[in-house]
Amino acid sequence: MRPSVLLRRVISGVHWYVRELTDESAYDRYVAHARKDHPEAEVPSRREFERMRTDRQEKDPRQGFRCC
Repeated sequence: MRPSVLLRRVISGVHWYVRELTDESAYDRYVAHARKDHPEAEVPSRREFERMRTDRQEKDPRQGFRCC
């Protein structure tokens, strides 16, 4: 395997891992689910999704930890 191909694979793997670790990919999973299971429903923008997610977490302290 050429070094450039190997480097791209490593960078791609690290990028995927960081997105999963920080839950940045949650919106992508949500959109895929909504389009598959609810094709007639309007998919919210990323900003709307993050607002809904934050509101849900703040209503239920078990959903996420907030220090402030």
